[in-house]
Amino acid sequence: MKIAIIGAGSVGTNLHHAFELKGIRTELVHARPLTADPEAVKALPVADVYIYTVADHALAKVVSKVNAPKALHVHTSGSMPKEVFGDDKPHAGILYFLQSFSREVLIDDWSGIPCFIEGRNIDDVAAIYSLAQTLTSRIYETKQEDRERLHIAGVFANNYTNLMYRIAAELLKGTSIPFEALLPLIDMTAAKVHKMAPKDAQTGPAKRNDVEVILKHVNDLWDVEDTEFLTSDLLMVYVSLAQMIRTSMSTDDNKLTIKDLIDKLLEESGETAHTRQAQARRRR
Repeated sequence: MKIAIIGAGSVGTNLHHAFELKGIRTELVHARPLTADPEAVKALPVADVYIYTVADHALAKVVSKVNAPKALHVHTSGSMPKEVFGDDKPHAGILYFLQSFSREVLIDDWSGIPCFIEGRNIDDVAAIYSLAQTLTSRIYETKQEDRERLHIAGVFANNYTNLMYRIAAELLKGTSIPFEALLPLIDMTAAKVHKMAPKDAQTGPAKRNDVEVILKHVNDLWDVEDTEFLTSDLLMVYVSLAQMIRTSMSTDDNKLTIKDLIDKLLEESGETAHTRQAQARRRR
């Protein structure tokens, strides 16, 4: 079986590496020249399987450049439908690995990585399943809507969580405390959700409804300077997340919300949230 991986970014490079480790030879093709250089299209390898690992916005254009009606065509996007493959590609589907990839750190062991597949017909599904099985046993046939929801969940669980790490690192700049001091806490929280529901693992002042601590944090955040984030954005994120935790875990609708309490505090101090945000922006 000849496999061509079109797209030499993070996903493509890792897939190429993974297949090579399994003794399956693949050809890694840079996708960008295909949309600009007719000679690059002519030089495309003849393959039984074409795996497209390009950005969503470029996928349709790159797919249209490949003329191989008898081959199996699959993309690795979490949000694009299989219909991106036209009628000229009757054998098509999706091979979506839920993992964070980078070219700097290549993954050797894919056995624990879940793979979500979809195909145009039962034969395509079987072929895609067989392809995925060379790398992992955690394979799920899923429909488009579920995979889209999964992709959003992945953004929250991975990309936005990493943003929280970035914020934490920025807040520690200028202090005597290194970011590494947070790693045991990060590791413990991640380990918890392997054994219990995330809601049950929730801790912190918002869960405890410790308004005094929350207000102290808000007041301290007003004075944060010299980070790569706007102070007003840090405040918005902190208050919004605290409010989400509180409203999702509290059954008492009569108490003031965290936002109400903060607005009341500002009102009593003779300031408004708009004034404080303007001050925060001026510091940048």
